[in-house]
Amino acid sequence: MNKYKGIIFDFNGTLFLDSEKHMEAWRVFSKKLRGTAFTDEEMRDHMFGRTNEDIIAYAIGKKPDRELVEKCTAEKESIYRQMCRDDMKNFVLTDGAVEFLDYLKAHDIPRTIATMSEKVNVDFFIEGFQLARWFDLEKIVYDNGKIPGKPAPDIYEIAAKKLGLAPSDCIVVEDAVSGIAAAKNAGIGKIIAIGPEKNHNFLMSLEGVSETITNFNEFDREVFYENN
Repeated sequence: MNKYKGIIFDFNGTLFLDSEKHMEAWRVFSKKLRGTAFTDEEMRDHMFGRTNEDIIAYAIGKKPDRELVEKCTAEKESIYRQMCRDDMKNFVLTDGAVEFLDYLKAHDIPRTIATMSEKVNVDFFIEGFQLARWFDLEKIVYDNGKIPGKPAPDIYEIAAKKLGLAPSDCIVVEDAVSGIAAAKNAGIGKIIAIGPEKNHNFLMSLEGVSETITNFNEFDREVFYENN
């Protein structure tokens, strides 16, 4: 078995199972922008892992101006965060995540998050989930308006560099088609896809995916070089 030195997590739909909330928010906005709501297939292929600008561009069929991007993003993300607050019983990390993150910390395994969420949402997650318990906040990579959206490799290349590792020495945990492609394009050593069991055959069919899990209780910890 190959061994790896560090791990990079996507966040939405991975450490936090919030895909339905994002989908509902984007259904509202896609209908507003183009007259019809995104289909589930469009969500899968053109929304998850993309920047808000990319999603809006897809919806309207052209590059949006900055004012439209900022207006739609602020409104959509505000609704999304309120949906989270209104559903606090489900505002929890994915099953097994706390224990797994505790394990990574105890064994000094380099780790970070690489998400296409914008800073306002990242700050919301940092506070709500107390992510500073496990992550160096300076190493979290997010959509700062300068990083190309997934499937471009940049976000995972940057995350690996922040860990001081080659991409080939890292594991990425992803749930999105575009995110898996980004990890593959970045030369990540091992890509683990997370999602409900009904999606595992599809996820395994994606180029670059090594294995699938439904939650972090299923993560094989023997894949790491241990520093302690």
